[in-house]
Amino acid sequence: MRYRFFKICISALLWTLAAGAQPSGRQPNILFIMADDLTMRDLEPYGSQQVKTPNLARLAKEGLCFDKMFNVVPICAPTRQNLLTGLGPVRNGAYPNHSIIYDGIKTLPVYLQALGYRTALIGKKHFGPEAAYPFDFLGGRNHDNGKGQDVDLSKAESYIRASGTKPFFLMFTSNQPHSPWNRGDRSQYDAQNIRLEPNMIDTKMTREDMVDYFAEITYLDSLVGYCLDMLERTGQKENTIVMFASEQGNSFPFSKWTLYDQGLRSGFIVRWPDVTKSGSRTNAMVQYTDILPTLIDIAGGNPQAANTGSTDALGGTGFDGTSFKEVLKGKREKMRDYVFGVNTTRGIIKGSEAYAIRSVRDNQYLFIHNLNAENKFSNVVTSSALFKQWLNKNETRAMQYVTRPEEELYDVIKDPWQLHNLAAQPAYKNIKQKLKVQLDAFMKQQGDKGIATEMQAFSRQPRNEENE
Repeated sequence: MRYRFFKICISALLWTLAAGAQPSGRQPNILFIMADDLTMRDLEPYGSQQVKTPNLARLAKEGLCFDKMFNVVPICAPTRQNLLTGLGPVRNGAYPNHSIIYDGIKTLPVYLQALGYRTALIGKKHFGPEAAYPFDFLGGRNHDNGKGQDVDLSKAESYIRASGTKPFFLMFTSNQPHSPWNRGDRSQYDAQNIRLEPNMIDTKMTREDMVDYFAEITYLDSLVGYCLDMLERTGQKENTIVMFASEQGNSFPFSKWTLYDQGLRSGFIVRWPDVTKSGSRTNAMVQYTDILPTLIDIAGGNPQAANTGSTDALGGTGFDGTSFKEVLKGKREKMRDYVFGVNTTRGIIKGSEAYAIRSVRDNQYLFIHNLNAENKFSNVVTSSALFKQWLNKNETRAMQYVTRPEEELYDVIKDPWQLHNLAAQPAYKNIKQKLKVQLDAFMKQQGDKGIATEMQAFSRQPRNEENE
């Protein structure tokens, strides 16, 4: 294991030198804050008028909001490993939950350490194998049981002070607002006055659970505030880029575990002093795979020259993403034409035996292919008391969560909640076919064999434990 890690570090160093990436001038520090199971629409900077997030509103006022950032996998562990490798989830091997990447793949701390950065993580890990992610770990839990202190951010502050003039990358991966909702002050919200979104079913439990979820978001926001204040106290605000990502959607139906917009669309806010325009927004379409190449670019490296330690099915060894640094600088308005989604239920708690889902989205349409549509879609949500209430109301919407057609197509502009499937309508045949061609090309490049890949999910979960 040590030998393998040594080889990774040497490879990264040689890549840095070969790329001519010796940084000139002072490199910016980077503070990356990541939420857990948070729907972007439940944040003030993304239009919420009922969830209190003053610190995220403050960050957005001083930075740039991405309106079209997308996750690739709507589950926690694959999300982190997609971000930290710059590779798609099937290609890096971490596509089911609680999975590990393939041997030899380089990760974010390896790249940035080769560029002269100290790299640390505080909070939730949820990646593997740990030896492939050589962060300085400052403490935290993979899941918060509500007892004791979840995360001690004073350790992050001490790390910053100890960095001196050496640049740092500090990643704070919060547990919130992942369930169980046990940290927030629910007295700030009134269940009767909560406005439910069109894709939800109105029951007493829905409203009470939303109160708990909203309170947890506001608690998360207080931690964001601590991080922002921490940079000011240490005198590092002006030379530190702050990035905030909301991860996948919440744990209500039609969000996490799904490839609808509420499962994959992510809030993403960046404050880069003297670079990003304060209070600005961008419609550039990007996805989590693009974040690592961007960080390398910012740090002074050349992401296009990187050998990731993985060869895709077409023979490529580079990243699956590209840098959006020029978007941050206000010099570019367009990035991707398409973003993609991957989900497997095999190996998650109460998951379907096999229910492979793949998706592709452009600026107007979302196409979803349910490869095992003959099966029932299931996870921890479908066995919950909340979902049983939804079923008892005999709502068609609840049944649509567990029984789906093979193909789904949505106009995301006219139908932002994906309520009206257009896949069977002849008028949309050409649009659907165009998206299917793009999805097939993505799966081919990734080495994704669809149902066969789904059935191999257990091999990527070394513990093969019951997973969320």
